[in-house]
Amino acid sequence: MATFLDGYNFVSKLNARRAWNAALLLSSYHISKVTGRLHQAGMPLSLSIEPTTSCNLRCPECPSGLRSFTRPTGMLKQELFKTVIDELHPTLSYLIFYFQGEPYLHPAFLDLVRYSVEKKVYTATSTNAHYLNEANAEATVRSGLDRLIISIDGTSPETYQSYRVGGSLEKVMEGARNVIAWKKKLRSQTPHVVFQFLVVKPNEHEIPEVYRLARDLQIDEVKLKTAQIYDYKSGSPLIPEQEKYSRYKKLGDGSYAIKNSFDNHCWKMWHSCVVTWDGKVVPCCFDKDAHHVMGDLTRQAFHDVWKNDAYQQFRFSLLRSRSEIEMCQNCTEGTKVWA
Repeated sequence: MATFLDGYNFVSKLNARRAWNAALLLSSYHISKVTGRLHQAGMPLSLSIEPTTSCNLRCPECPSGLRSFTRPTGMLKQELFKTVIDELHPTLSYLIFYFQGEPYLHPAFLDLVRYSVEKKVYTATSTNAHYLNEANAEATVRSGLDRLIISIDGTSPETYQSYRVGGSLEKVMEGARNVIAWKKKLRSQTPHVVFQFLVVKPNEHEIPEVYRLARDLQIDEVKLKTAQIYDYKSGSPLIPEQEKYSRYKKLGDGSYAIKNSFDNHCWKMWHSCVVTWDGKVVPCCFDKDAHHVMGDLTRQAFHDVWKNDAYQQFRFSLLRSRSEIEMCQNCTEGTKVWA
């Protein structure tokens, strides 16, 4: 029922202009995919925007956690955010406040959410839930946020902390309880609360337990997510033993390869993109260090960036040979298995 209500909530925010835009994107993508010739129509229906690169945890496969960025750390300016949303909201259907970092570290994060809600855009965020105290939980529910993804990568303190280094499972549980409690107090159907479980070898035995825990807490949904391993070819202590929960397969010589088929197409390049905290437009969430900057929204309108020569050439390079693009080599797009 909760998933149905969430779907209904998303559909209720659609209008004729957004639906037409989605149709343009879908048709132009399939024409390009079938013909191998670039055709791109429409504006993004989905956008990820980064409130901050700062994070309180030190997860071992995360650039924020490792403090390994070559790009600067900072906070999204409200003026920049409003400019982007003012331009895109007529055709934008889905907005996620996340790329890298912990969104709740941004002092005006929920103000940004409220601004998007006023534009009737479906809004989501992903958090480690360490800042969902009573006040923030109440403010989150009141903000109108549609979807709250809580990362919970273990159901025992030891397992959780083995990946979420510096974190506290009890803090996560407390944050989840606070949000659920305020939803009940305010009789609100939003946010749709999701437990996201990143499956790695140390926690794969706890998958049944995370479903039980979610039922006990009255969490709306559980999503299992495969882990991206940067240096996977020689194996990693994080790669799950159950291959169905892994992005990688073990080869006969003991090395590993990604399951991705590397087909020369990518839906993401047509319907979505990422805006970093400082206004850089990058084509995909796999470009965590912003190596492929398509434009700068502090100096350009989004429309000018979306169809500029650099972006069109990048899309064409995917149609020609996606496997040659480094950031695509660890991507699940095109994977024919559970992911």
